[in-house]
Amino acid sequence: MVNHTTETVEIRVNGEPVKVPGGLNIATLLGHLGLAPERVAVELNRRIVRLPEWEAAEIQAGAELEIVQFVGGG
Repeated sequence: MVNHTTETVEIRVNGEPVKVPGGLNIATLLGHLGLAPERVAVELNRRIVRLPEWEAAEIQAGAELEIVQFVGGG
């Protein structure tokens, strides 16, 4: 269970500073950012985090994330 707080924390997403609510995990962060979870890969603090681990991976202040979006087409 994610415990959202009213406090915000600053993190970096793809090198850019972003303020988000405290208590988010990767799954809820993606929703907050409007990203489709089935179309991204996530690295948290230089470690690739697999989809089954997203709920348990809480985002702390100062976290650095790289989020890569997959684009289809041809």
